[in-house]
Amino acid sequence: MKKIFLLLFITSILFSACAAGNTTSTAKPSTTPSATIKPQVESTVETGSRLAVNKETLKGLEITVWTPWYGIESTLFDSFVADFNAQNEWGINVTVQSQVNFSNLYETVTASLPTAEKPDLVIALPEHALEWNADDFVTDLTPYVNDPEFGIDSNDIPSVFLEQDISEDIRVAIPAQRTANFLLWNETWASTLGFNSIPADPQDFRQQACRAQQSLQKDEAAQNDFMGGWVVDTEPATAYAWLLAFDGGVLEGNNYRFLKPNNIDAFKFLRELSETSCAWQTTSEMDPVASFVDREALFISATLEKLPTVARAFASANNTDTWKVIPYPAENQDTLIVYGSSYVILDSTDESQLAAWLFVRWLLENEQDARWVEATHLFPVRTSTIDLLADYEKTHPQWAQAISFLPQGEVQPQAASWRRVKIVLGDGFRHMYRVSTPSGQVAAILAQMQSTANDLVK
Repeated sequence: MKKIFLLLFITSILFSACAAGNTTSTAKPSTTPSATIKPQVESTVETGSRLAVNKETLKGLEITVWTPWYGIESTLFDSFVADFNAQNEWGINVTVQSQVNFSNLYETVTASLPTAEKPDLVIALPEHALEWNADDFVTDLTPYVNDPEFGIDSNDIPSVFLEQDISEDIRVAIPAQRTANFLLWNETWASTLGFNSIPADPQDFRQQACRAQQSLQKDEAAQNDFMGGWVVDTEPATAYAWLLAFDGGVLEGNNYRFLKPNNIDAFKFLRELSETSCAWQTTSEMDPVASFVDREALFISATLEKLPTVARAFASANNTDTWKVIPYPAENQDTLIVYGSSYVILDSTDESQLAAWLFVRWLLENEQDARWVEATHLFPVRTSTIDLLADYEKTHPQWAQAISFLPQGEVQPQAASWRRVKIVLGDGFRHMYRVSTPSGQVAAILAQMQSTANDLVK
């Protein structure tokens, strides 16, 4: 089986953490009778900080944090700030400003960078951090993560989370939140159609989607004859997941390359699904979740935070069908795209940078991490946090399924230009459906996407 389950994932993390631990060695005395027995010498583990900041200078220090959130996330983060200010042993005081969304946050932070008004800490998308780092405004967090006194156990954070925030040998940020783009599959309906397992590859996906569409053609309702298979989703993360499922991608070296055989195969496959009515598009008045609940779609795309909404929709409709989270099926490695915001510390004084890091480290502790999961329904950033989420896991089985697929996760391109190029990917993908491009002509769409992307990054 291609699937890797949660137990194996946690076990592998624990083993790697144990292997990375330090051991204490003892010098053996000589066994020669005439030899002088020397005292046993134990190896010492470095415990003092290497950051060269006097902790006394942190007392009363104020740092500013800018966030992209509103609503539940903003309220929870405000409570975190209040708790940290009341509890932290260094007397650090954090103030927080919401910039409402990621786009406004990016623009506001970028404008502030050359000024004294810039924040100390920002919760931003990794591609934004990479751009600010290219302009030398970001603090490399490597010394902080590895510091003997103030560091963290990075083995406790899945590598697919950590990888997104690396630029060459510089850690430009550290994960704040992570989600993923999945397919949802109605297992009960699939079983009635003759399928007892999730799609093993794209061809199996096509077969299941087409049979679902054919089953609706046989009922008495004419208005659903084009429904049944996958509801087309044109978000950039969905398009990127399908490209990777066909062993394609968007980068070749440091350049963007959309026009290549595997990408053509991916887009051709998806257009053929629509041409045969095995994939269909909703109108602006239609909700893909409602279509999924009503057995008008065997598959829909969804992000992790959407799962509670889907569960409530099934409950409200008194629908007892079993549905599952699955990755995008591939010939080789099934695919899911993992992404999310990160903590970015901007360059300032050594004292302010350490104060910001201490707040970040506190936010990454298991108790705060678990509260984030329960409020936002995203992945826990730390693997050990799962121990605090046993009750949540029982009541959110699809979330537990999503966790089990994390070892198959892929990151988005690690480039500052991805901020603009991902829009090109989404626009090109939507255009392919908007003008009903024939499957035999998808190469022209990919060529235009490639040209536009490379113009943007010149």
